[in-house]
Parts: sequence; structure tokens; C-alpha cells
Amino acid sequence: MSFLNVENKNFLITGVANKKSIAYAVAKTLSDEGANLFFSVQTEAQQAKIQELFPTRPVYLCDVANEDQIKSLGQHLKNDAQEIHGFLHSIAFANFKDGIKPFHETSWEDFAQSSQISLYSLVALSRNLKDVFHPSASVVALSISNTRATNYGYLGPIKAALDSSVAFLSKSFSSFSEVRFNALCAGPLKTTASAGIPGYVKNYLFAEKLTLRKRALTTEEVANAAVFLLSERSSGITASCVVVDAGMSANYFDESVVEKSTL
Repeated sequence: MSFLNVENKNFLITGVANKKSIAYAVAKTLSDEGANLFFSVQTEAQQAKIQELFPTRPVYLCDVANEDQIKSLGQHLKNDAQEIHGFLHSIAFANFKDGIKPFHETSWEDFAQSSQISLYSLVALSRNLKDVFHPSASVVALSISNTRATNYGYLGPIKAALDSSVAFLSKSFSSFSEVRFNALCAGPLKTTASAGIPGYVKNYLFAEKLTLRKRALTTEEVANAAVFLLSERSSGITASCVVVDAGMSANYFDESVVEKSTL
């Protein structure tokens, strides 16, 4: 038995976009460790892509903005998996087609849509998976290391709410189970999803200079932390936000960066 002890256990993975995504790296590691994977995606195009990457595993269609489809996903998993030991929530959306606007100019339509997809989907999915979760299942929501970073636009406050929600979900589920909820707060990464945020590349390069090792955070490092949180080896961690940023948050006043910016 490996240290993680995930062999033959069932995990629901959402948000696999491509091989550069955190969700894919998590799924690949769990698969290599002998876990049984179940996937949820929003579109048929995504479904076809994951079926190519993991041809033997079920891939369900679920638009998290549709309550009926969320209920259907819960029923599918109850029939096909019977029990889920871990759930990776890797779902987020923000409308940046017009660039990053001042926060006070955020429209209610954009804020509401992003909140439903990026935040409330965690609550709705967890509620509908309640009877499928193993009594000590682990739920991990992917978040960001600094929710006050204005370059994320209005997604920052929504991710802050996501971070807060893991404590409330942990508390509410504790009345009948030991299901754990945690947020994994990652520093800037080179992913396809992040590339869609205006100005992200420059921020990514700047963040690399602020890491203590002067080397960017990798997707695999974040995925490894997620797999640990999904496994029973993290059983003492719940209602928490685990930051993985290669020390960036402790190094905002790095001498070399300050020197260059004040010349």
C-alpha cells in the first residue's frame, strides 16, 4: 500500500480542461496511484477530450448553472460509484472579454454569473453529493493565493467567498459526518485558464521574481498538494485554506525587486 492509500477509492474530478490544467495533473496522479476516477464537464467537446485522456473512465455532462443537471450528476454517481472518497472542485468563470474594469464598474449580471459558477457550484454540488460521500470524504476547492490581487478583477472577491465557504461547509457537514472541506490557494501558474485573464503573463513573471527560490510555481506542485488533501493522510486538516505559492506571500519586499522598481 502506498502512503496516500487511494488505490481502488473513488474520486470525482471537475474542471479538466487540458493537460496543462491542475485538475488534469491531479487526475493523472490519482490514476497512477490506482484510484477510480469519475469526471464532470460542462460541454460535449470537453467530454470528448477527457474520454481521449482517460478512455476507461466515466465522464458526465453537468452544467453547474443548472440545478437539474447537478441533481442528475448526484444520481449518476450514486448508481455508478456508490461512494465517493474525494471531490476536486476546479470550476471558475469570469467574463473578461472587455478587460479588467475597476471593481465598482462590475455589472450584477457578470458578478452573479461568476458567483454561481465559481462559488455556489461548490455548495450545490456538495449538497447533491451528500448521500454519495464516504463518511470521511475530502473535498478540495481550487482557489488563488491572494484574493486581494486586483489583477483578478471581480473574481478576487468571489474566490475570497469560496475560501470562506469551506469553513461553513465543514461545519454544516460535521453534524452528520466527518467530510472535510478545504481550499487550495495557489500562486500564479502557467495554465490555459489563467492566460485568459488580461495582463496575467506579466503578473506571472513578476510573481516568479517574488518566490523565495526565484523559480515559478509549477502546476505539478499544486496538484501534489491537492492529492494530499484529497487523501486520508490529510485527515487532520479541514475548514482551512492551504497556500501553495513557493513563499511569494512572505517576500513582497524582496530586496532585488524593490531595488529595480525604485531606480
